[in-house]
Amino acid sequence: MAQTNSGYQVDTTTALYERPAVAIGDAATFAAVKGSIESKFSAANVESFLKSLVRAGLRIREFEAVAKAGKLGPETAAQYAKLPVGDQALVRELYLASLEQVEIMLRDKYFKLYAYY
Repeated sequence: MAQTNSGYQVDTTTALYERPAVAIGDAATFAAVKGSIESKFSAANVESFLKSLVRAGLRIREFEAVAKAGKLGPETAAQYAKLPVGDQALVRELYLASLEQVEIMLRDKYFKLYAYY
């Protein structure tokens, strides 16, 4: 452990990997949006979700565009808009983490969705 100038003890072996707990402002709406995202990225639905993004000409990392196009469900964009800013950030983080957990074979198949250009 190392001591900083402020007198606090910092465990440098784990400090970079600890995430602070963030309180959810609107738990019910957050859970509904989270459920929509998890449903689309489930093993049974993910390929059809990716195909729908290709057909619509959307980029997978553009969460707001994907939600507004109704690709995450008909009510998801409206529910997302009702969330406080902090909850919206958590939703975007969840969405981005979910798209990175898609199987490598599917990510390679839908390379243009994942490309940064």
